[in-house]
Amino acid sequence: MLIRKLAGEQPNIRLPKGSIDTQAHIYMPSFPAHPDGPGYPPGALPTPAQYRQVMDWLGIDRVVITQANAHQRDNGNLLACLAEIGDAARGVAVIDADTDDNEMQRLTDAGCVGARIMDLPGGAMGLDHLEAVDSRAMRFNWAVAVQFDGSAIEVHQDRLMAMRSNWILDHHGKFFSGVVPESREIDVVKRLIDTGKCWFKFAGCYESSQTGGPDFDDIAAVATAIATHAPERIIWGTNWPHNMVRQSQEYPDDAALIDTVLSWIPTEKARERALVSNPEALFQFT
Repeated sequence: MLIRKLAGEQPNIRLPKGSIDTQAHIYMPSFPAHPDGPGYPPGALPTPAQYRQVMDWLGIDRVVITQANAHQRDNGNLLACLAEIGDAARGVAVIDADTDDNEMQRLTDAGCVGARIMDLPGGAMGLDHLEAVDSRAMRFNWAVAVQFDGSAIEVHQDRLMAMRSNWILDHHGKFFSGVVPESREIDVVKRLIDTGKCWFKFAGCYESSQTGGPDFDDIAAVATAIATHAPERIIWGTNWPHNMVRQSQEYPDDAALIDTVLSWIPTEKARERALVSNPEALFQFT
């Protein structure tokens, strides 16, 4: 059985006051997994109570809860978690072209400020829905978190350039075929960021790294280049509870992961932006 680490020594890089974890999945036992989804992560159910222990351990003050693939298009669990955590939380929901204004308002009133696109196995809403989700999100001033195999980013460049909502290139871009700072794909990322609509999320580096931990050198090189290019467009998330991890011995130490990942942001001022002011504005905490 997988055992998650929920406490330990604090990170050497202390999180500034008001820090926001922009990528966490949290579950309530009263909401069963959807039969079309990938199911719950292994181990004990990652509940709000567990996540609060992680917040206390790491020094996280606020969180953006992302709709889990386990629940597909049913946002009930997300709304229950938002209610449980309260004003310290915002939500990223799953919507589509048929999500009407009444439902959008209901989700907004509950704390949702974003929509999720995940064009990877298990995702509830793929890139074929991008324009429809963008249109719905823009009407309600939501952001859109977009996750796909970034190796195809040149194919999708024109569609991403046309996004009207603020949006996030998720999980370090997930360049499964590998990139370096000089790659054409990274040039595309910088052009997208330079539109003023695109943010880049540091989260889940282990899911696409080819060099692996503990240093994730390939992700580090690209992340550092992008953070240097546009510190005002970087956000960060724990990716708790690390759903893809299946065995206790492979489970990340979140404090060590913070020290590694935040070292890719070159200055203390830039880290404060990535952890506080950038996500605070993007996810409407003010």
